Amino acid sequence: MRLNHKQIAACTGGSFMVEPLDPRALATGLTWDSRDAKPGDVYVALPGERVDGHDFVGAALSGGAVCALVMQPLDEAVRMLAAELGASVIEVPDTAHAVADIAREWRSHLHGRVIALTGSTGKTTTKNLVRDVLASTLSTVATAGNQNNELGVPKTLLAAEQDTQAVVVEMGMRGAGQLADLCDYVRPDWGLVVNVGESHIELLGSRENIARAKAELLCALPEGTGRAFVNADDDYADFVREHARLDARRVETVLFDGSAAAAERRAQADAAEAARPAVWAEQVELDEQGRPRFRLHAVGFADAPEEETARCALTLRGLHNVSNACAATAVGRACGIPLAVCADALAHAEPEAGRQEVLRARGGFTVVNDAYNANPDSMRASLATFCALDVPGKHVAVLGDMGELGSYAPACHAGIGEFAATLPLDRLVCVGELSLHIADAAERAGMDPQRIVRAGSLSEVFGDLDACVEPGDAVLVKASHFMGLTRVVEGLVN
Repeated sequence: MRLNHKQIAACTGGSFMVEPLDPRALATGLTWDSRDAKPGDVYVALPGERVDGHDFVGAALSGGAVCALVMQPLDEAVRMLAAELGASVIEVPDTAHAVADIAREWRSHLHGRVIALTGSTGKTTTKNLVRDVLASTLSTVATAGNQNNELGVPKTLLAAEQDTQAVVVEMGMRGAGQLADLCDYVRPDWGLVVNVGESHIELLGSRENIARAKAELLCALPEGTGRAFVNADDDYADFVREHARLDARRVETVLFDGSAAAAERRAQADAAEAARPAVWAEQVELDEQGRPRFRLHAVGFADAPEEETARCALTLRGLHNVSNACAATAVGRACGIPLAVCADALAHAEPEAGRQEVLRARGGFTVVNDAYNANPDSMRASLATFCALDVPGKHVAVLGDMGELGSYAPACHAGIGEFAATLPLDRLVCVGELSLHIADAAERAGMDPQRIVRAGSLSEVFGDLDACVEPGDAVLVKASHFMGLTRVVEGLVN
């Protein structure tokens, strides 16, 4: 980001409460946390439930911020401080909206390709893989962590320079219209839908409505020049393509498929479908640590239209990451990055903290930390990956509640219990009110009741694990973030 004070005031509809010493001086960053303010930053005073950002304008200016965006009058002492430092204070109608306004303005200065992605599960992992593949060849900026909301998305755009070649923007959504709102100023050139699952079904009511909301990203792609990356194995793939009218709007569809049925699906495709650029995987197998090994295939890309192949080995665990790797490869190949280079970048990709993160505990056992978030799809994938882990001891799963499922929550949790009963789990520890449905369904599906624990608190979880976990065992911890099961991970590791 490189915008001067006048540009910031103009694009936010603001007025100067304190004029800057040099109106042409450039702001080069943005923060809403005064503790992170550094020279060149715009500080955005956001109101909150517990604290009000307006109380920390002085601290941000002292930290080096050259501009502050506010919605209310400031103390004279703070205004005098801004004047002494040569900083500006701009009063705007809404500071949260101003963040998007600044991003909208900066987007018009970017010369590189903006690639947005969304999905029910695996967004952050896929974004990281896309980032790593593109960064092998191109100057690349991507969403930090999972900052994929109304504040994180604009901050990603603002982190890019004018000449950044690729900007990878992860987009989250909880309801209809939210992706459309983000796309209004992100203006993605390309869009990727990782999958359509059951997360946020509480607000949207059905998977079809979720698919319709995800398709908002593809609807926003520019006619004639846009490119859509779609998961051929997803049962809503055709729906999102048709809803976004990709063919009618001359938006090229690129298919990716990491499933066991990929080769058969391609063999049965009609001529039009087979002619589309595509990336898929064959000969997929897991090593003793649950890490996929497979052969990547790509065809139909401008620089190499004939089919090409490369071996690929991931450090990430789980069969579901084959699909994520194929998605990243599809984007990379569309950017002209050779298939072998894509495969090498994937081989060096590391998991995000809290997502299938394998830790060694002092007690001589393994902890798989997947406690950052959970929905039915990711829970099944995590359990399957965990049970493929080759350890000399027992497999113990600690599962907590999944959020944002509404009236579907009991059935969704029961489905996890039924799935768990089909796996070689030695112990299933369920904590949380909704997770009782996991335990009950697992027992009904035939799991030995002696292997099922219904824990009423984290202390009961620790008590059970202390009694049963031994050196050589492996413990999976998986739940939605609000359950706080990261404390279980920390307790086990330390």
